[in-house]
Amino acid sequence: MTSVSSNQPGRDESEQDLFAGIEPSISKEDAVEPQNHASAEDNGRVLIDHVSEGSFGGRLRAAREARGYTIDACGQALRLPTRLLRQLEAGDYAGIDYQVYLAGYLGKYGRHVGVDEAAIQAEVARLSPRQPDLVVTGGVSHSRYLLERYVTAATYVVLTAVIVVPMVWLGVRGTLDRDMPRLAPLDATPVAQQDAPAPAGTSAALASAVATAVAPAAPVVEQHVEDQQPVLASMAMFPPLGNASKAPLASAVAPAQPAATENGQGAHSLSLNLPSASWVEVTAADGSRLEYGILPAGTQKSYRSDSPLDVRIGNAQGAQVSVDGEPVQLESFRRANVARFHVDIRDGKASPVAN
Repeated sequence: MTSVSSNQPGRDESEQDLFAGIEPSISKEDAVEPQNHASAEDNGRVLIDHVSEGSFGGRLRAAREARGYTIDACGQALRLPTRLLRQLEAGDYAGIDYQVYLAGYLGKYGRHVGVDEAAIQAEVARLSPRQPDLVVTGGVSHSRYLLERYVTAATYVVLTAVIVVPMVWLGVRGTLDRDMPRLAPLDATPVAQQDAPAPAGTSAALASAVATAVAPAAPVVEQHVEDQQPVLASMAMFPPLGNASKAPLASAVAPAQPAATENGQGAHSLSLNLPSASWVEVTAADGSRLEYGILPAGTQKSYRSDSPLDVRIGNAQGAQVSVDGEPVQLESFRRANVARFHVDIRDGKASPVAN
């Protein structure tokens, strides 16, 4: 029998000489297939076959090495820290500051080393957080939406109207009720008061009693009328009706007034003859008032002064005015039954002019 034995530790010398005269036709690098193969196209972009590198950072590193760039050179060109570029190649994104700029870092570095744009966008999309899907849980009708939107505003408007309108109404009504008895136009002619006829049996006794009581009371009544509260002409506030109603009665009961009374001192005179109750204001140039108040019907007064005077007469219908004895036509100075004029003194002569 023939036994075949093999020499494990080494080869036979004949086997070694068998391939001694044959030159190898391929190099050692070509005999082993590389794991990463990179080639450059005409436009400068690097196409990389990635076998072992499964991450985007490995692609960045392979593309940089294929172009022959170093980390420092890329950092200077991109103006980025080398620490940041190493983290991008290692795929360690957790320690990078400013996570909001991570997509910009990846795109800038990837384009610099020639990585395909589609791969860059895929990596950016992978890092972007996925937004949760919106789930519609129910719908709201248009009428209900309008009701919920405007019901609050309508409530505020209604409450404001309920509170404000009654307050304004009460305030206006209270003011009008309080001031109504004190308002009376000056252009209305006073109505003479008539007393009811007394019984025939008591007329004689009443006449004698009035005759004895009126004589001593006449000066007091006249003084009371002159001391009444002063009022303003035309749209002014008048005294209460109690005092106003007593004035015509006092003028009717009082005896005839004297021919004329003079107020003030001076070379020039202003005379008034009032057939009916009128409001009169006579003011001197220094602001002092020679007359201010309501004068009863039949009043005749004269005012003397050396300075100009301002005159206002309410209920001027039928009133007679004269300056230094010369009558004044009140029609040219009257407006709404209120006469206003100024007594001007020039060259020693007094004359009325429009105020």
